Amino acid sequence: MILRAAFVWIVVATSAFAQGDAASQARAAVVMLEDAAMQLDAADKARDRVRALTATIQAFETGLAAMRTGLRQAAIREAQLSARLTARDGEVGQLLAVLQSIGTDNPTAFLHPDGPVGTARAGLLLAELTPALNQRAEQLRRDLEDVQTLRTLQTDAEARLRTSLTAVQDARTALNQAMAERTELPKRFTEDPVSTAILIASTETLDGFASGLSLIVSNEDVSVETPVTIDARIGDLPLPVQSIVLRGMNEPDAAGVIRPGLLMAARPRAIVTSPTAATIRYQGPLLDFGNVMILEPRADTLFVLAGLETVYGEIGQVIAAGTPIGLMGGPEIGGELSTVGDGAGAVRSETLYIEVRQNNVPQDPASWFRTDKDG
Repeated sequence: MILRAAFVWIVVATSAFAQGDAASQARAAVVMLEDAAMQLDAADKARDRVRALTATIQAFETGLAAMRTGLRQAAIREAQLSARLTARDGEVGQLLAVLQSIGTDNPTAFLHPDGPVGTARAGLLLAELTPALNQRAEQLRRDLEDVQTLRTLQTDAEARLRTSLTAVQDARTALNQAMAERTELPKRFTEDPVSTAILIASTETLDGFASGLSLIVSNEDVSVETPVTIDARIGDLPLPVQSIVLRGMNEPDAAGVIRPGLLMAARPRAIVTSPTAATIRYQGPLLDFGNVMILEPRADTLFVLAGLETVYGEIGQVIAAGTPIGLMGGPEIGGELSTVGDGAGAVRSETLYIEVRQNNVPQDPASWFRTDKDG
């Protein structure tokens, strides 16, 4: 009995740690979201409003992801504790009955039918079991408190989640306006809309379109150059959106279609940014890819990003690393509130396709970008 009680105590201690870990993650997420809200207030006064709003949206996305993780763990832990308490209803009743008997003032409560010797032996046995029984009662009390704490945590955190979602929507709206008003970006060339239309109409593959990009250039300004080199950063470039890898390069999809790029799962309305300084070679709808953004970080290299709902910038503009280039699609409210699953599936309902092309030959994006973490 004593060994069993000790085992139960270890389980409860571990449970308390798990509950505390979920709570600490949720509280840390609250701090992130509060910081993001402060950034949003300051963004209106920032000299570079686009940069400030971009950082604000990314801060909200990081905080919301952490909040969902904390809420998901709290919900799982609360369900485990509740199930365990439900399964132990009978044991709880027996335990309470024994503890009440131990605490009684009735001197005949423990009279043994074998007489004084039996009563003495029973008393010694109860005296030995009492600490273990009290310990098990304390464990049950702590489980109940943990359940109540986790439920309160979930209620408070869900309210914070909804408030923050409204704030990040405001930030996205403000970013849309700021991008529309932005006029100071340098241009390497001016788009020839007629050539662009002809190229799109005559193109059947991404290869063909990429090889014909030079046809949509007019009035090129050779004095405007991309300000940095990316050679030293290959393999360590940030992903353009907080996402996880769904399918690697040349991995067939459910229909057996093979594409030479990465398919990433992202959350609805997630912000997409340029991983490095680059020239916008193309932006707009293309083939069956939806809205496409093609960036040129250097003369022989293209980053193709397909699947955006909103795209920012103009063809020919030179942009800095971290510049917002668009937003993913999906509902403003709905999937973003979900805390179920493992971070994929319905929660990350939007997909961004990424290709890297060097001299128009596809390269493995996994060797260019940091894809080892859930963004």
